[in-house]
Amino acid sequence: MSAEVKICGLTDADTVDAALEAGADYLGLVFFAQSPRAIEPDAAAEILQFADDVIKVGLFVDADDAALDRVLSTVRLDLLQFHGNESPERIEQVRLDFGLPVMKVIPVSGAADLERAELFVPVADRLLFDAKPPKGSDLPGGNAVSFDWTILQGFKCRLPWMLAGGLTPANVAQAIRISGATAVDVSSGVESAPGTKDSDLIRAFIRAAKAS
Repeated sequence: MSAEVKICGLTDADTVDAALEAGADYLGLVFFAQSPRAIEPDAAAEILQFADDVIKVGLFVDADDAALDRVLSTVRLDLLQFHGNESPERIEQVRLDFGLPVMKVIPVSGAADLERAELFVPVADRLLFDAKPPKGSDLPGGNAVSFDWTILQGFKCRLPWMLAGGLTPANVAQAIRISGATAVDVSSGVESAPGTKDSDLIRAFIRAAKAS
């Protein structure tokens, strides 16, 4: 069974089209101003207007209700991804108040970090395991850093989960094999420069993940 693929940090119609044509299951857009992949709601709505048969994901970092309202009043999203220091209580509140499924990102550097995931199992719909950012980084993700995938071997979770962090077309098949992930998320690994997606790399990544 091939892995599901999420291409995150999309900012233009051409790379959205490339992801869709290659068989992406999720398209991710970043609503976090400090990111080189940040996009405004109007632009996001425009590039997603023909993306019907795919799950559209909005990435937020410690966003308040006003920030969520600003995006959701313009962009039709299917899943909200939270990549900050959100508490389980905040995740539950957003899920109830906005009526959309929520995916919580769990930063990982060692096996002990997986225990934190249990706090979110009762309140989230999905989890995403990403590498902890390097010290001094202003970005919670998209840092081209991976973690030891063997940490996830035999990991049992009551929620569906994705693997992220330093994935590329060259290593995604190995990452899936080692971790047992059934879904993967990539951003910087399919870029020619920070924030600039490369259609050929997107196609190569999806091909490699789907063939694993």
